[in-house]
Amino acid sequence: MADVLTKQKRSQVMAAVCSTGNKATEGSLAMMFRRHGVKGWRRHLPLPGKPDFTFLRQRVTVFVDGCFWHGCPQHLRMPASNRSYWLEKIARNQARDRAVTRELRLEGWEVLRLWEHELFDEHRILKRVVKALTRSA
Repeated sequence: MADVLTKQKRSQVMAAVCSTGNKATEGSLAMMFRRHGVKGWRRHLPLPGKPDFTFLRQRVTVFVDGCFWHGCPQHLRMPASNRSYWLEKIARNQARDRAVTRELRLEGWEVLRLWEHELFDEHRILKRVVKALTRSA
């Protein structure tokens, strides 16, 4: 399907997409943590890659990766228009994710990367986070 917006308007819309504070992903995980008494996390500390959640004492970082922007193998639906741009953009995002994960691990952090679609399985997410926190305690 062709884009109904002009190229300039599409650029404005995409530029307005926030990279932090997304209610559907980060907000959902924060509410999940509060509901289940997961404590000790901080948001957006100045670490490499700006993790969404950081547990300083346990040295655990959590990233919530959006299925579109980070190229989820299950849910990415590549736009039909300007396909080469999006392929390169998502590949750059994935390369940056790998580099950030590697850098944090070299600095002694445990890194959890959660897909946006995984947030629907609250039990599984909490199990992964709690396991990382107890392993690092």
